[in-house]
Amino acid sequence: MGKLMAMQPRLGAPAPKLKAAPKQAEGFYQSGVWRSLVARIKRIRGAWCERCGSRNRVIADHKVERKDGGAELDEANIELLCAACHNAKTAKARAKRARGQA
Repeated sequence: MGKLMAMQPRLGAPAPKLKAAPKQAEGFYQSGVWRSLVARIKRIRGAWCERCGSRNRVIADHKVERKDGGAELDEANIELLCAACHNAKTAKARAKRARGQA
């Protein structure tokens, strides 16, 4: 048993985990035009998720994403979503695009 204890380990320390770069919002979403539109929609519709009713971190989201040809500033193309509903919707749209079904 002494021989096994004296053997050097063959594996080194695991590599440090890489962290993804923080997400940077596109300039469009920082524009005054977009922010004014979102504020107006929240005043009219109320600041809650249009899917689940949550008031937690409600953001404006394009129903048809801009990269899929959705209108940028059309109120009819914008819905208010909580972070959870937004993330689920975005993941579904991204997967659909990846399968070529956009």
